[in-house]
Amino acid sequence: METKEIGGIGGMDAGNGGGRGPERIESLPVACREVRPVEGHAPSYLPEGRRFELVWHDEFDGDALDGTKWRYRTNFWGRRAHWFAGPEDGCVEVSGGLVKLKLKKKADGQFVSPQLQTGELVWDVPPEANPKGFWPLPKREPPRFVHRYGYYECRCRLQRMPGWWSAFWMQTESQGVTLDPGVSGIEHDIMESFDPGEVIVSAFHTNGYGADYLGFHIPAAYDEEPKYDGKLRLAVDTEGFHTFGLLWEPSGYSTYVDGRLRGRLCKPNVAGPSPTASTSRRFAANAECTMLNAECRPRESRGRPSAGGTPARSRTCPSSSCSRPKPSGTATTA
Repeated sequence: METKEIGGIGGMDAGNGGGRGPERIESLPVACREVRPVEGHAPSYLPEGRRFELVWHDEFDGDALDGTKWRYRTNFWGRRAHWFAGPEDGCVEVSGGLVKLKLKKKADGQFVSPQLQTGELVWDVPPEANPKGFWPLPKREPPRFVHRYGYYECRCRLQRMPGWWSAFWMQTESQGVTLDPGVSGIEHDIMESFDPGEVIVSAFHTNGYGADYLGFHIPAAYDEEPKYDGKLRLAVDTEGFHTFGLLWEPSGYSTYVDGRLRGRLCKPNVAGPSPTASTSRRFAANAECTMLNAECRPRESRGRPSAGGTPARSRTCPSSSCSRPKPSGTATTA
């Protein structure tokens, strides 16, 4: 995965869902205006009817990953994940205004790939012995960047070979700590590509990943109503760059691809298009970190997945609108 300017646990694999084949980007309605918030770099596609202010971005202009903005995710649910690449593995290359996330086969046959994040899920922190007290967590680093409400965008070129997948997503540090998503947050999987040339619906996960798990998708899919037959997958050109965005507002979520609206979900008491009107829908209200990743399928693979590259970019801007509550920020990746 290559990302220019500004990706966890992925959503369900809908690579083979839908009955009519992948939807085409050109079939989606244009819903954004093209602007250039950072001179000399690729434009952003900002949703119409709102004003934005850039508050965070990474154009990857240097020759190394900016450690003040990103850190490697190396732990998974309290232990070192041997399939996650660390800085020593050389799986991240920054050059020419791009960051390239690479899949690498180690000497023992294990494939590793990078997960970059601006914050850390508390469940990932390995516990340590504490003979003088009861607290099991070591001293933690503060997040590089967390944010809520705004537009979050990533411009990237996706993997071109099978055997691994890529994602642009957001995660609260406390997902699942309580059963109230408004307090503990939601995992926002904005873009996931499990098969070359296709991305699935945006997936939203809350209440942890066990018996209390709840989730939904935009556009609606699986057991949700109404059915979106044939729209679970979106065809993308793997030779060029595409821009994936999430507009996160107190009133709901909207997802975009290349400036075109792919789906929207509003709170039941909010006027406007809403593919589902279930009163059980809950929405995140606390700040989240941004994540970019590429990962081997399956994680324990010691076979021969085909390697490739993906570049990415990331930005954040607060937005405001005369007719809606003012979100505090927006993020963009290109």
